[in-house]
Amino acid sequence: MCLAVPLKLVELNSNKTTAIAERDGIRRSVNVSFIREPKIGEYVIVHAGFAIERIAQKQAEDVMSSYQELMSELAELQADNKTAPEINNNVGVSI
Repeated sequence: MCLAVPLKLVELNSNKTTAIAERDGIRRSVNVSFIREPKIGEYVIVHAGFAIERIAQKQAEDVMSSYQELMSELAELQADNKTAPEINNNVGVSI
């Protein structure tokens, strides 16, 4: 499964079609050609290596906080019940 994730633009390449985006210290090259006038420090939703939408910092933080809560709850379920689904923390965050 592949989901779009919020990332922060930390470097913009001179061609302005690619950028370096970051989350939790992990950096990835992303195509920003769908974003009008991308700027360093902005948050974008990234899917399959493409920034597809600009979002507010608060929204990005809320999404990642919700994701972390979900992963924590799944980890507890798995610890309590060996039949709980296996957790793959990379689902949806393959940046």
